[in-house]
Amino acid sequence: MDMNILTAMKIAAFAGGGFAMGMGAIGAAIGEGYTAARANLAVSRNPKISGDIFKNMLVGQAVAESASIFALVIAILLLFLEMPSGGYIQAASLLGAGLCMGLGALGSGIGSGFPAAETCMGIARQPMVSARLTTNMLIGSAVCQTPAILSMVVSLLLLFMQFENIPFQPGWGAVIGAGLSTGLAAIGSGYGGGLAAGASCEGVARNPNTAGNVTTTMLVGQAVAQTASIFGLLVSFILIFKSFPETRALSPAIALLSAGLCMGFGGIGPGIGNGQAAQGAVRWVARNVHHATDLMRIMLVGQAVSQSTAIYAMVVSLVLIFVV
Repeated sequence: MDMNILTAMKIAAFAGGGFAMGMGAIGAAIGEGYTAARANLAVSRNPKISGDIFKNMLVGQAVAESASIFALVIAILLLFLEMPSGGYIQAASLLGAGLCMGLGALGSGIGSGFPAAETCMGIARQPMVSARLTTNMLIGSAVCQTPAILSMVVSLLLLFMQFENIPFQPGWGAVIGAGLSTGLAAIGSGYGGGLAAGASCEGVARNPNTAGNVTTTMLVGQAVAQTASIFGLLVSFILIFKSFPETRALSPAIALLSAGLCMGFGGIGPGIGNGQAAQGAVRWVARNVHHATDLMRIMLVGQAVSQSTAIYAMVVSLVLIFVV
């Protein structure tokens, strides 16, 4: 193996591993800290059930921790796995894998903290429905982890696919852009899904009889909020699996890198915005369940308009890939 290529791969793997775990630790820690803060407030309001609140806090924190565990797995693979030489393009893919997982864990870690925190508060208000609140929390938190899982999938592809037949120019832009597309877009979807899940736990505690309607509205709202990260995944797949002709020009590589950046950044706002729309609908379904259909309709229309900006970003990304 050429020493220059070996050095490049080690540098990329070490940088990618550090970025994956460093960024991956941020989201989970924020989500867990927020859960603990609300758990303390819940105990102060109802000290008699501090044991139940404490147990649910730990369960919620464990789910929020999942995103950082995904990041840890990718970081360990980058640091210790012997990678076959695929040239400088393989080094770029290792860096892209670390970027993807580190960014992708941010939103999911923070988002999972919202339902866990509101469950602790809900148990303090309604101790008799603690089991229902815990179930609702686990469902909402699990959906929040979806963007982190998508980021892990792309990271594993970038780690284990062989890119030796792809020219370094413009291939390096494609593989790094693929990591950025899914990783950045996952931030908004993970955070937005958490907003909807937190409102759902609050709603169940406020009016347990509306749990079915509240959970349904939450899941629909979360599903729409996830589409931004799915757009990011689509662009990543195109960048990974499409073949690009070799060139000495720098502009094609920058175009592919920019396609990933465009879709990644373009997915953050719609993911959060869709989560805010779902949060409002879920919260008010619990208070006015007789108008749940009207609230869901308004939520979906509002989310569709918010989602249009992610579609614009995807269109520009596809133009950068196929036209420019």
